[in-house]
This record gives sequence, C-alpha cells and structure tokens, in this order.
Amino acid sequence: MNADFHYYATYCAAVLAGYSHEDSLTAAYSSCFTDVCSRTMLKRIKAPLAAATTQLPLELMDARTDIPGLQDITRIWASFHFLPYDLSAVPPKRCSKRYLNKYRLICQPNGELLSPTVEAAKGKDMQAAGVAMHVLADTWAHRCFAGTPSLVINNAYNRFTELLPDRDGFSEKRITFRHSASAPDDLENSVYTASLFSSNENSIMNLGHGRAGHLPDYSFIRYKYLPAWADYEEVVKDNPSEYKLAFCQMIYALKYLRKEQAEFRTGEYDFEAIADIEADIDAILRKRQPDAGEDWRALGERLSGQAVEPFDAEKYTEEYLSAAKAEKDNTFLGRFIIAALAQKSMVTNRIYNSGSRLAGRSVEYSQKGFHGIKAYKKLLKEAHK
Repeated sequence: MNADFHYYATYCAAVLAGYSHEDSLTAAYSSCFTDVCSRTMLKRIKAPLAAATTQLPLELMDARTDIPGLQDITRIWASFHFLPYDLSAVPPKRCSKRYLNKYRLICQPNGELLSPTVEAAKGKDMQAAGVAMHVLADTWAHRCFAGTPSLVINNAYNRFTELLPDRDGFSEKRITFRHSASAPDDLENSVYTASLFSSNENSIMNLGHGRAGHLPDYSFIRYKYLPAWADYEEVVKDNPSEYKLAFCQMIYALKYLRKEQAEFRTGEYDFEAIADIEADIDAILRKRQPDAGEDWRALGERLSGQAVEPFDAEKYTEEYLSAAKAEKDNTFLGRFIIAALAQKSMVTNRIYNSGSRLAGRSVEYSQKGFHGIKAYKKLLKEAHK
C-alpha cells in the first residue's frame, strides 16, 4: 500500500475506533514510518540497524544475495510487508524443501501470524499499534506474493489484464509494463512500471510484488494475472473491495487494542463503524488516481474536526538525536524502534520454528523478557550462540 492509506486512512480508522486526534496521528505516523525506516536513516540518527523495517532501492541494489544477505532481506520484508499466511502450507504438487519453504512465506490476509502481530501491540505504545496496522493492511495489498527474493514464487506470466468498470460489469484491457523507474505510471493507458525479468531465482528483481509493479498498492485497480506458484490458476485482485476490508479490519483491531473486545479474531470487520461514510470511502477507493492522500485527509479532518498535518519522515529525528542515551527508548522513534524489533523477532522466530532458515536463527523476543534497545543487543548475541 502507498502512504495515502498507511498514513491518512490509518488515521481515519483510529478516529473511528475511538482514539483521540493525537493518538490517531501517532498510529498513522508509525504505520507510514514503517515504509521509510531504512538502515540509511537509522545509521544517520545512530539508532540500532536491526530495527530497519524497509530497504531503500539503493540499499537493495547493493544487497548481498548469499545466504546471510537473503536472510536479512527476508527478516525485513516478511516481518513488515508480506506477513506469511501459513508456515505449514503444502503446495498442490510435490516440490523440493527449498521451494516448500518459500511457498510457505506467501502472504495472504487473516493468516496465522496476524493475531500475534495485533495482540503484541495490546497494552503497548501507539507506535506498536501503528506498526501492527501497517502489517495488517499490507496483508491485503500484497497477498499472493512473498517477502523473499524468489523467481518460482514471485514471478508472473507477463499478461496482466485490467478490469475496468463498464455499465453493469467490467471490460478487459491489457496492461503494459515498462521498466523505467523514473517514469510515472500512465493510468489512462494502463501502462505501469515493473521490475525487470531475471532468471536468477534470488535476484532482487524477484522480491515481493516487483514483477507486478505498483498494481498491488493502488486502491482503485482491479486486475487478473497468473502467478508463478498458482499451477496455472489466475488470481483476480479487486483492490477497492479488499482495501475496504483492510480498513474495516483496522478499525476492529484498533478497538481490540483499546480493550473494547476481549480477543482479536481473524476474519472480523467493523462494517458498522463506516455505515454513515461508506459511500465516501467507496468513492475514495474507486477514484482512479495514483495518490488518494488528499481525499483521505479531508475525510479524516471531517471525522475528527482537527487538522491532519502531512507526513514528515524527519519530524522526530532531532528529538531522538538530542536525547541522552538513557532516554532514547522514551522518545517517539525509540518507542517505534522497540515495536519494530519485537515484530521482527516474532515473525523471524515463527519462521525459524517452522523448520525454515530463510530468515535466519531467532530467539523469541517477548518470551525472554527483554525490553529496550540494550536488551535487544543481548538477545541478538543469545540467538547466535
């Protein structure tokens, strides 16, 4: 998903879930910051590099694709953007263990790791809620792709078809892909940017939904395609409908975090909360535009009666840089970092305990009683004994 949903739509969901303007902004900022918290940024503010929640294009270009390098990539992308659906899933045909482990990293909504992701944020800071909402939302946008480089999983037959509303149904239009990262997508002519084909199984070109370009991140688009792993079965993606489910699931999850429900259950959506604004949400989600930020922002301000400032990735860096060493954990970014470390540790540990080493070795962060950055460094040492 793009920043318009991770920031402004998350703000709207938090307001509808009963949070204050300030808490809603914190959750929204933390959700959006998950897409910019790279090692480059962490290095600049002298924060622990293990807290990286994304990798910049230049970082990926320089990333190693040996075993440690691939494990590092998988820890980041599977933990925050492509949450595995079923770590014990069995493909429809016989396959090697190598393929099996990658197949088990395919992301889908309402998977076995969604509840632990949301539950881990209960009773924690709003930064943890924001991280959880980012992960939850991306399970809808990024479904059918895996957060590890893999040609046999993430590649797709190059014939993508866009489904355009046409009277009572849809007409079909062939999607054209190009490979110029600097060229904007041409929505009018269904021309989109995607990663170059690479026959190398572990090429960065085959990470996540690169082969589908930005299609999964646009709320307005409906399309169908043939993924490499689906045994010649087409996948139909109806983003407006699925983004609405993501939005209503965020409201439900955020109400759980406010202790309005005793438990978090997958497959639950708070449609009642949007009853009065459902037409507005549908209009935003279906509007053919690359960035719906201003529309979500207007809705959020209408809901809360407060001005919603634009996302600024640098907003809290000075606070973190100027804080004394003993106080860094209590800054805005310090709390985000702790939440990110906990989420990455949980997912990595689940992958490791499934018998896969694609994300490397791990020790469960929450069960060891570690808290804060210093404790996480001890955890890393313990994990590699």
